[in-house]
Amino acid sequence: MTEIIKNDRIVDDSWRVLRLEEGESPETVDLPPEPTLFPLSVWRARKAALLSRAETAGVWLASIDTPEEIADGDGTLGILGILPIVGIDFPKFSDGRGYSSARLLRERFHFKGEIRAIGDVLQDQLFLMKRCGIDAYAVRPDKDIRAALTGLTGFSESYQGGVDEPLPLFRRRKA
Repeated sequence: MTEIIKNDRIVDDSWRVLRLEEGESPETVDLPPEPTLFPLSVWRARKAALLSRAETAGVWLASIDTPEEIADGDGTLGILGILPIVGIDFPKFSDGRGYSSARLLRERFHFKGEIRAIGDVLQDQLFLMKRCGIDAYAVRPDKDIRAALTGLTGFSESYQGGVDEPLPLFRRRKA
């Protein structure tokens, strides 16, 4: 079983991430019975089947997807209200769109479930990912997950506001 970092600890991961292979389509891909993060395209195509097993089905957003696509247009949760987990794919280290998606999920849509970083997730990103509301990290398989765990505690203080501490440092200073 693979391991992830979740809530600042290394734990066994019971979820798998479904990625479509060449030639597979969202409408015909096999839906595994175990807890699975499905790409948004599969959610759209197979929504009825996936809603019937909501506790073992999550969705992951590619960098081109937005949280608005899984929330209702009026700013309410939509299917986010029943999802236990949303994955955010970081296709490469330098692609920062997932940070915005995480903040939108937490701050605009008030998503309370797990937000998991998947893809090219490295130690240097974890502290900022956490500040944006991500609480689980599937570290790239070729990296040491125990070393990556230290990325969550690399800084003692943050200057900017974030999901974890909305006030910037200058507003938190004691007089």
